[in-house]
Amino acid sequence: MSPFTGIALKLISVVLFVIMAALIKATTDDVPTGQAMFFRSIFALPVIILWLLWRRELSTGLRTSNPMGHVWRGLIGACGMGFGFASLAYLPLPDVTAIGFVAPLMTVVLAAVLLGERLRAYRISAVVLGLIGVTVILSPRLSIFSGEAIERAAQVGIILVLTSAMFRALAQIHIRKLAQSEQTAAIVFYFSMTTTVLSLMTFPFGWTMPDASAIIMLIAAGLIGGIAQIFITSAYRFADAAVIAPFDYASILFAMVIGYVFFAEVPTLQMLIGSGIVILAGLLIIWRERALGLKRGKARPTMTPQG
Repeated sequence: MSPFTGIALKLISVVLFVIMAALIKATTDDVPTGQAMFFRSIFALPVIILWLLWRRELSTGLRTSNPMGHVWRGLIGACGMGFGFASLAYLPLPDVTAIGFVAPLMTVVLAAVLLGERLRAYRISAVVLGLIGVTVILSPRLSIFSGEAIERAAQVGIILVLTSAMFRALAQIHIRKLAQSEQTAAIVFYFSMTTTVLSLMTFPFGWTMPDASAIIMLIAAGLIGGIAQIFITSAYRFADAAVIAPFDYASILFAMVIGYVFFAEVPTLQMLIGSGIVILAGLLIIWRERALGLKRGKARPTMTPQG
């Protein structure tokens, strides 16, 4: 084990996932969400296959005892990815990133409902704290705080990103169950395969012919997404999940920088305060799980800020 190596790999993956999201956001005016998902998935596949070949794990990635489990994981994960990509057209990148942090909090609740995990006062308090943080982030856009009617675009964006977070939370619950019988390589490989097929099915709903710059950005998003998946998977080989999981929250810093530089998105005070509250709630849950000795190493490698 090498914690510093694990942390470094995790931070690299976080940066790459934010760059990927920025590339997708830059194409939202011209490219439908399903088409963006197709590029993101299909161009990640060669990277993942080469990585599995290099590690001599391709046979493991192709072997499965639960094919329908991968289909359901892919369907749920694709919904999370699709709603998340769609939200980028309506909200600033830092806001989408910050609100997306509610997914781990939803996972706690869903784990209690679907897996029968005990939901004690500590976890309930952390979830409530996280929801307060999300409310603070959204407060400038909510009429009850601003005194004005909420903008239509903001309303759509909020619904999309929260729906994405819900599906990402469901995906993590499914991964926990899937990891009991499936290897990480198989989960990663079949997720990319399933998402590629599902996104291709959106072709009849209005794909476009993007210009050269948009195509380059979409291809880059797919390649970067695949590389980021490798880095985040490798990170958990060098350090325990409890050590590197908190570094997911570094994505908000990179999202603010990229949002400001490339999209002229200036973070609001409410967004900064709310993000801090949500991050605190997430860290409390991570700390509590570590204290209780809840090891979810099998599921963690496939967990990302974008779902």
